[in-house]
This record gives sequence, structure tokens and C-alpha cells, in this order.
Amino acid sequence: MSVITAIKLKKRTSRWSELVRRLEHGDVIFRLLTLAAGMLVILAAIGIGFELWQNSARPRAEFGFDFLVGTNWDPVIEDFGALPFLYGTLQTSLFSLLIAVPIGLGIAIFLTELAPDWLLQPVGFVVELLAAVPSVIFGLWGLFVFVPVVVKPFAQFLNGTLGWLPIFEGPVFGPSRLAATLILSIMVLPTLVAISRDVFLAIPPSQREGALGLGATRWEMITQNLIPYGLSGILGAVILALGRAMGETIAVTMVIGNNLDLSASLLHPGYTMASLIANEFTEATTDMYREALILIGFVLFGLTLLVNIIARLLVWRVARRIPTESRA
Repeated sequence: MSVITAIKLKKRTSRWSELVRRLEHGDVIFRLLTLAAGMLVILAAIGIGFELWQNSARPRAEFGFDFLVGTNWDPVIEDFGALPFLYGTLQTSLFSLLIAVPIGLGIAIFLTELAPDWLLQPVGFVVELLAAVPSVIFGLWGLFVFVPVVVKPFAQFLNGTLGWLPIFEGPVFGPSRLAATLILSIMVLPTLVAISRDVFLAIPPSQREGALGLGATRWEMITQNLIPYGLSGILGAVILALGRAMGETIAVTMVIGNNLDLSASLLHPGYTMASLIANEFTEATTDMYREALILIGFVLFGLTLLVNIIARLLVWRVARRIPTESRA
């Protein structure tokens, strides 16, 4: 046996021994299992998108891009447009975040920085309990208690004081986009609070001690140090809450009024894409009608995916910038 052959054989034996060692300790198997789990999520998302796209061919061929800007929804003459539902989804979701984000962030700050020990566990438990309440319970409570007791008087107040604004013009209804907005703001609170709280707990104590040691007040320490330091995580919480708000179905269906009104007013009844599908899918008696609803689902799926992609880019940019600023 030549020297070169012996060296090659030794290298092969070494590589084989390394592979056997890694298999014995589970490294290769664990890596393959985690890779398979990650790929499963990607394949599931691709599969959902493909099925929605494949089963919505007729309205795409019939209406094209006009489907997104059309305002008609008439199953009798098979004339379909998604703009009222797209508008209702975006309006209720964004306004619910405007309400929920300051409250959720305040609760998270209270739990991590200010709450006494005797109050910490009860408040945290109640917030987590909200996440376990089924959406149909929120819908029933909203329809029979929240709308008549809170939403309608609040809508009348807004209309009476700010009715000159298009967003608060009358007439005042009980079930409305405002009712859906307020219900959604309650439903996304647990997501905002839980993730924001974990973000604040993950911030090193040295950040707090350094700010306080330099003479900052507790308010200045929280607003000028902790929030900028954890901004990427907070943005992630906001985007997850937005995804929950955009996709919520049953509770919104029960309180939004389910009307094709395209008015800018929050006080008017409306529709979201999810509530439309829940309301009308069982009534779709023709192929065009059914596939138009599936196309609405595809638009909602694509919108959610787009929002998450934008969110990832925002979080990535903020995460790159924060370490430099925090060291400065």
C-alpha cells in the first residue's frame, strides 16, 4: 500500500468515525429533525396559498385587479368586489392597535418595573386568562353587554362632540366598526402584554442601574432607555397583534353589523374579510360565488403575509441600530 493510499484511507476512517460519533450523540438526528420541522411550516404556508390561488381561478379571470377596487358584492348577478371588506379589515385592525398598544405597553411596564409583589401575580394571571377566552365568548359578551352599555353611549358622545369629522359622522348604530375595533383591542391585549413583558424582563439589569446611577428618574429610565433598547421586540409584539386583529372572525362577525357600507365613519356597520367568509360561505350556491369568497381568503392571506414581511424588515433594521445607540 502506498503512502498516498494510506493517507486517503486514514482520512476516510476519520470522517466515518466523526459521523458515527455525531450520530451517537444525536447531533445529526437533532439537526435533521429541526430542519424538517422548519420546512414543515414553510410547506404548510405554501400549501395554503396554493390551494387558495388554485380554487379562485374564476373570479380572477373575470374581474382581475378590479376585484380589489370594486365596491359591488351581488351574488345574484355574480358581480363581486372586495374593497368594502378590505377597507373594513384595515380600519378595524389599525384602530384597535391605536387603542391597544399604549394600554398593553403600559401594563407590561407596570408588571415588570412598578407592580408590587402582591399585585404582580393577580394582574399577570388576569391578562393571561384573557388569551384563553374563546372568541365566541367575546362576541356574545360584546353583542349583549358591551355594545349597548359601552359602545353605543360612547359612539353617541363621539358623534355629538366630533361628528364634524368624517370618521365620527352619524347616524349612530350599536353594532358597528367601532364595536369591532374596541372588541379587537381587548382581544389583542394579551399578545401585546405577554411579549412586551418578556422583552422588558430580558433587558439586562445594567441598563436600569446605569440610567438610575446617572441620575435619571424612573420615568426617564423607562422611556429613554428600556423602550428604545427593547424596541425590536415591542415591534414584533405589535405585528403579531395586528395579525391577530386582521384574522379575527367570530367576535367581529357578531358585533360589526355586517353591512356593505363603505363610509369612512367608524360608527357605521361594516364588514371585514374574515367576517364576510364566515357569514356567507355556507350560502355560496354557485361556483363563482364560492370562489369569490376563496379569493377574499387569498387576499387576506396575502395581506397578512405582506404585513409580516414588512414587520420582519422593520424589526431587523431596528435591531441593527439599537446596539450602537445603546452603547453610545
